[in-house]
Amino acid sequence: MTVYRLVHSGELTAVRVGRSFRVPEHAVHEYLRGAFQETA
Repeated sequence: MTVYRLVHSGELTAVRVGRSFRVPEHAVHEYLRGAFQETA
C-alpha cells in the first residue's frame, strides 16, 4: 500500500501495465537514496 501511495503522489516513478503498476528498480534506488539523505 505504501508503494501505491508513493506512485500516486508522484514521489515514485512507475509505468502502468494493464491494471497494475511496474516500478523500475532504479526508481526504487533513487527514492531510497533520497529518503536516507533526508534523515541523515
